[in-house]
Amino acid sequence: MRPVEPVNVLSEEEATAVAEVMQALASPARVRILARLLHAPCPVGDLAADLSLGQPTVSNHLRLLRHLGLVTGRRSGRSVTYELHDTHVEALLQQVLAHVHHAPAAGA
Repeated sequence: MRPVEPVNVLSEEEATAVAEVMQALASPARVRILARLLHAPCPVGDLAADLSLGQPTVSNHLRLLRHLGLVTGRRSGRSVTYELHDTHVEALLQQVLAHVHHAPAAGA
């Protein structure tokens, strides 16, 4: 009989952090914001216009996305330009989008 390899189990803290990120991705508006930022950084007003959402709505979503480390903001005077936090966030989005485009439709 072969020895059993130990299972790499997530800690409670890691599992909580992952679940929080997944909950953030459960909002279509937040996913659209992140997908828009895949193309280029932009300020809140441009995000709101591009996505046909109200600026206060976009600002609230960005606040959560910043808290979770998915986006960052660079201030220039009174304007803040938002962008994806790093290449890990970009890769995460690309992988989810690839999965959605290649997975069978729900209920199929």
